[in-house]
Amino acid sequence: IEEIKVEKNKVVKSQRFEEAASLRDKEKRLGEELENAKNVWEEDSKHKRFPITEEHIAEVINMMTGIPVKRMVEAETEKLRKMSDDMKGMVIGQDEAIIKVVKAIQRNRVGLKDPKKPIGSFIFLGPTGVGKTELARSLAKHLFDTEDALIRIDMSEYMEKFTVSRLIGAPPGYVGYEDGGQLTEKVRRKPYSVILLDEIEKAHPDIYNILLQVLDDGMLTDGAGRKINFKNTLIIMTSNIGVRQLKEFGDGVGFATAARVQNQEENNKAVIEKALKKTFSPEFLNRIDDVVIFNSLSKENIFNIIDILMKGVTKRLTALGLTLELSAEAKDFIADKGYDVQFGARPLHRAIQKYLEDPLADEILNTHIKSG
Repeated sequence: IEEIKVEKNKVVKSQRFEEAASLRDKEKRLGEELENAKNVWEEDSKHKRFPITEEHIAEVINMMTGIPVKRMVEAETEKLRKMSDDMKGMVIGQDEAIIKVVKAIQRNRVGLKDPKKPIGSFIFLGPTGVGKTELARSLAKHLFDTEDALIRIDMSEYMEKFTVSRLIGAPPGYVGYEDGGQLTEKVRRKPYSVILLDEIEKAHPDIYNILLQVLDDGMLTDGAGRKINFKNTLIIMTSNIGVRQLKEFGDGVGFATAARVQNQEENNKAVIEKALKKTFSPEFLNRIDDVVIFNSLSKENIFNIIDILMKGVTKRLTALGLTLELSAEAKDFIADKGYDVQFGARPLHRAIQKYLEDPLADEILNTHIKSG
């Protein structure tokens, strides 16, 4: 309800009154639902007594502070021990990248990391569609128990000098002061989060100076003068630096043999690292925990990703009383249609939708396929 109120005030200021009216109605409806739920709870509490457990206390603290519940009630040692394997099951073909990130997190958790700095800071490099964003999303879910803990900011929107104030908030007396910064306000509300700065190379150089403060001290002062704590955040910056110099990703990228891919990956990494040093200052790079270079995806990786995506399709079909088995030929067809050397595995979603879900929907509508 509070978020809707803030959004409503924004659209009123921009004179989008129809949208404001819609938000007002939504706010009113949610308020009524809250009041009804409160009345039901009060009525139940008169006749029932509920025992309070550790989980209940953790849940309340989670709502008040944003600290993830499972971090307090689950044995974190066991969670950290199996973290690498869990990540490899979520992000395919990037074992080396996963190991680097997990090791940094483990160092932090056992107390070997400087407590004044963020949990970790990384630059993810590599072509589009190979799992950079997916790994950030998976880390948010694994570390903080929800994908909502991912704060994603497109740095291509911060190419000009004046956009710096949008990131940390305008100073008092300036337009936008009440809204807060797009980064600082989100971290203030969700201090336990994964921060994903997409296409970091497109940001104005002044942004790098701001990030230096965060990487050094784990703190950042917003436009209102409040100190925002970044010590419980994991900072990930993604970039395609050097990719354009790789001759459209070169031979061996994509569906090549393992040996050819390995040789090509070594060449790719050398090109990318050279481009990285041209783009960022040594001071900035020295404050980053690690630069993680993502590999291109092999055909076997694509098959594994298809298996993961198909779990969702199979689950939805099961709810309809239907079963589906994908043959090797069908999987090979989807892999060929859904993999692009320029966009990686991103077209796979569209390929599954176009060549599988759409025909299935037609067959179901035409009653050619029935449940059971």
